[in-house]
Amino acid sequence: MRLFPFFLFTMLLFSNCKNVDKTNTALNPPVKENKEGLSLVVLGTTQDAGSPHIACKKECCAQLFTDPIKSREVVSLGVIDYQNHKSYLFEATPDITKQTKFLNEIMGTASQALPNGIFLTHAHIGHYTGLMYLGKEATNANKVPVFAMPRMKSFLEQNGPWGQLVENDNIIIYQLENQAEVVLTDKLNVVPFAVPHRDEYSETVGYKIYGGHKSALFIPDIDKWSAWDTSIAELIGTFDYAFLDATFFDGEELNTRDISGIPHPFVIESMEQLKDLSALDKKKVHFIHFNHTNPLLREDSPQTKEVLEKGFRIARKGMVIKL
Repeated sequence: MRLFPFFLFTMLLFSNCKNVDKTNTALNPPVKENKEGLSLVVLGTTQDAGSPHIACKKECCAQLFTDPIKSREVVSLGVIDYQNHKSYLFEATPDITKQTKFLNEIMGTASQALPNGIFLTHAHIGHYTGLMYLGKEATNANKVPVFAMPRMKSFLEQNGPWGQLVENDNIIIYQLENQAEVVLTDKLNVVPFAVPHRDEYSETVGYKIYGGHKSALFIPDIDKWSAWDTSIAELIGTFDYAFLDATFFDGEELNTRDISGIPHPFVIESMEQLKDLSALDKKKVHFIHFNHTNPLLREDSPQTKEVLEKGFRIARKGMVIKL
């Protein structure tokens, strides 16, 4: 099923622990932006609660309260269509203020414009609460398009303060359907797809993002790969890039909570699951959505070295890839 081409009416709406923050360009080279065509931008890579994590007394956060690392923002992607002068945000995070500014800087927009659409994956705090900055206490936005699945849409409409955003026309919510294509511009299509996850208030989806030449898979949150009726290895083979849930590197980093209640795929499990991929397909995988305890946040960690040596990649804020 194809949803009504969205770009036709958006035109009416909008004309761990060492403080290391250096990009290892030899192992994780950023793509130089030439401001044409379509681009995907990594705007954040951490788990919902960020880094440093509230009330964390571990070594991984101790130094960060007084000496924060600016790149540690909550997981989000941005997509820019230069030809059509439009930008789109995937996730509305608590860091949305900085992330929209960063996206505009890359786009080359003089004014601090809001994106032409925001796509939400689910109702966990790091993925939608940035919508509050669109309300009258903040920017008092005018009809920003927000894309959400049916339960997510109802959750926002029926609960405060989110319902107030709808009542005040700060946002307009467009309902998505599982596996139904949304046409945004003549070169940009998006397809949501359901994934298993803790769904207390809403469904959880990932996104297939199709540009003019390249495609990307975005799954920031999912339960164990075995809980899904889709082969992640086969799916990766059909995309040019894959941004995959890497909340925890392994079970050892969590010693204060029952890991059975947090069934994300460990990075070590994902690498084992994908070990038979070709070298080319392994390079498509960009791990993202790191818990504050995850050693992959540190570019000098042994775990980071292990991931890269096995042929996979690690998403970092500021990475730009062409679509």
